[in-house]
Amino acid sequence: LKTLFATPTNIEACVTQADLVVGAAYVVGRHAPRLLDRALLRRMPKGSALVDVSIDQGGTAETSRPTSHSAPFYVEEGVVHYCVPNMPGAVARTSTLALSAATLPYLLKLAEGGPRAAFEQDPGFANGLNLAQGRIAHAGLAEDLKLPYSDWRQLIR
Repeated sequence: LKTLFATPTNIEACVTQADLVVGAAYVVGRHAPRLLDRALLRRMPKGSALVDVSIDQGGTAETSRPTSHSAPFYVEEGVVHYCVPNMPGAVARTSTLALSAATLPYLLKLAEGGPRAAFEQDPGFANGLNLAQGRIAHAGLAEDLKLPYSDWRQLIR
């Protein structure tokens, strides 16, 4: 296992030698960055594999497209792709327990003072809001979708 900063030079050097690449880039409220183009995947060893964990946000590879738990694999450019959205769904009980533990503190904040107070106390929490009152409340998402943005402070009273 190698971990390196995701610079274009490092990505190219590693991907072209890798038997397995896990694409797991995440930018809050945005499309996942496209780190692997088709030409680079073509240079991977034939029969190698790409697991694109970021497929829920559009995927990190140009060749990534959503699959399903019932038909999880496809081969493109000689590389086996596994691009199942909601991968934790394969272990539903475990992932539900983990999600519940992670979200409970936020639910308690909402219950204590409502969304406006919770967001004012925790700007990171507010940054997790994508939609409110039928409008896009995350600037990055609005930019990616080329749709109007509304600040949450105008939407939540």
